[in-house]
Amino acid sequence: MMTNETASGIITQIKNLDVTGNPAPLGLLGFGMTTVLLNLHNAGFFALGSMILAMGIFYGGLAQVIAGIQEWKKNNTFGATAFTSYGFFWLSLVALLVLPKMGLAEATDKTAMAAYLAMWSIFTAVMFIGTLKTNRALQFVFGSLTILFFLLAIGDITGNSTITVIAGYEGILCGLSAIYAGLAQVLNEMYKKTVAPLG
Repeated sequence: MMTNETASGIITQIKNLDVTGNPAPLGLLGFGMTTVLLNLHNAGFFALGSMILAMGIFYGGLAQVIAGIQEWKKNNTFGATAFTSYGFFWLSLVALLVLPKMGLAEATDKTAMAAYLAMWSIFTAVMFIGTLKTNRALQFVFGSLTILFFLLAIGDITGNSTITVIAGYEGILCGLSAIYAGLAQVLNEMYKKTVAPLG
């Protein structure tokens, strides 16, 4: 005969079962697609316009914050910190560009922008160390993102446009790697086998 204590324990276990979806693909795709588009601009393919700003607010920004909150609910500190932080990175970057246009703040000079990017470089480098406990795909995303932030910071502080263009091409690669990591997880889960390896 089942006791009340046993029944209560079973009910608690059922309540604690995680039946939610994996938020990582949303976060990776929000980051990756927005990163590719911004770095196509950095590489010189088109001007910075509303398309990139809109992606920065909604997909790179809000979608990643939502993914980060979902990761927190799944008890994933790394995912929560990464997606929420990079979501707010995109929102803050858009604010840096838009606030001066609205007359709400002075435009950020190159030195201040380099400091901003350097802080994100340091944060990303530490997060990269965390990825050494995960798969190769995620290691590549964070490793290439660390390089991207440093290149952009150096490009701003030196005023060397060639470095910024190089950063643009490196950033396209970084963004594509995040897109791959996100879509690979979706496909692998849908097919219940490794369709796209993560390493």
